[in-house]
Amino acid sequence: MTSLSPEPWLRGLLPGITHALQPVGHALTAALEDTQHAVVTLGPTQLWFQPGGAASIGFHLLHLTGSTDRLFTYARGEALSDAQRAALVAERTLPDPLPTLETLLAAWRTGVGVALDQLSRTTEATLRDPRAVGRAQLPSTVLGLLFHGAEHAQRHTGQIIATTKIIQGLEL
Repeated sequence: MTSLSPEPWLRGLLPGITHALQPVGHALTAALEDTQHAVVTLGPTQLWFQPGGAASIGFHLLHLTGSTDRLFTYARGEALSDAQRAALVAERTLPDPLPTLETLLAAWRTGVGVALDQLSRTTEATLRDPRAVGRAQLPSTVLGLLFHGAEHAQRHTGQIIATTKIIQGLEL
């Protein structure tokens, strides 16, 4: 977001997305814009630094893409694929070699685009449809999963912004 541009929720409706899902789309759009703005000047050392043992910005970016993909998969009523399960493991162990900032941001941009496309294909009539989550098949709904995907992205975006400010204040 730039100082000349209002936040996504103040820019009007996102085309093709039902009114009930506009907050989800706006939150994901804000998470993408805020994340890109926060990390644009980071170098590789800063990207993977863990101040005080906190999760690195690289981890948060990796997790943003993977978690949004997984939650939206469950919202479609699908089980995770082998590739999605492998991505989850990679988030916990960090891949070698470590992805670059450009790679992580490109994946997050793509992930948000895919999520917005899914929102445009989701009808209000399906929002209360039950969905099962994870191996334990915990109960949720389409709306619950889509909303959680957006608020989860916002939480990690906040962590990225705060961690970036801390790291930029250090001499690495």
